[in-house]
Amino acid sequence: MSLSPNILASIYMMVSMLGFVLNDMLIKTLGDSLPTTQVMWIRGCFLSVYIFAIIWQRGLLPRWKEAIRLQIGVRAACEGGATLFFLTALVLLPFANIAAILQFLPLAVTIGAAVFLGEPVGWRRWLAILVGCVGVLIIIRPGMSGFHNASILVLVSVVFAAARDLVTRKLPGKIPSLLISWVSAIIIALLGMVLTLAQGSWEAMNIEQVITLMAAAFFLFFGYQFIIQCMRIGEIAYVVPYRYTSLLWAILIGYLVFDEIPDKYTLVGSAIVVAMGLYTMYRELQINKMTNKTK
Repeated sequence: MSLSPNILASIYMMVSMLGFVLNDMLIKTLGDSLPTTQVMWIRGCFLSVYIFAIIWQRGLLPRWKEAIRLQIGVRAACEGGATLFFLTALVLLPFANIAAILQFLPLAVTIGAAVFLGEPVGWRRWLAILVGCVGVLIIIRPGMSGFHNASILVLVSVVFAAARDLVTRKLPGKIPSLLISWVSAIIIALLGMVLTLAQGSWEAMNIEQVITLMAAAFFLFFGYQFIIQCMRIGEIAYVVPYRYTSLLWAILIGYLVFDEIPDKYTLVGSAIVVAMGLYTMYRELQINKMTNKTK
């Protein structure tokens, strides 16, 4: 039985989210045995090699100059910031809590698009964003016993990731996404190297740690590849909601691997953030339909 493009794309999206979560899981298993900057450096090197292999196989290498532009450098810097703050928080917070806060990213992108790109955002979407913020506050619980300072690091990571996505929107569509990812991976690896050497924080690695970072980079690359395939064959309105399966994967893996069970605050806050993210996407689709009808 053949699957429709949308069904296949939704499977690709869920598999992609699993790849990203497995990457996070492997990095978390390292704990604080390696400096965060060193993890960025070594994992970034492995990821660069993986992406280079696909670029070579697809004959895209002669087009490498297309990716040498300021916007892509800014995008990579934003991704580097997101990676640094996220990895720092990853070893400190429960797995599901981090994944829950990350679900605020689509709402953060909507805020950024309205403030910096001048995209229209109606009162309904602003209300959804406000309610989503309440959901995030429920998850991180400032001023309560469950609050952890590392939650702020995840929020900073979300800000950097939103900036990355906004810069990506302004990139010319003709530039292959693999080239953009390759440049970003190289810059993140270089950033990790510079910070590690500047801090003098290099730690000798054993073979298990090297294999863990190699596998983490593979699953990160795996996630990127499946999300690219997903977006190529599926309708955005159909497949984007499946991004939120990353939270389900995180809860499952957090329980199986780290013996973590999300508390009621995390679950309630997650439900609010996800619901508002889906509503915001729905409103955007409705507005696009109305705009297309008037053309």
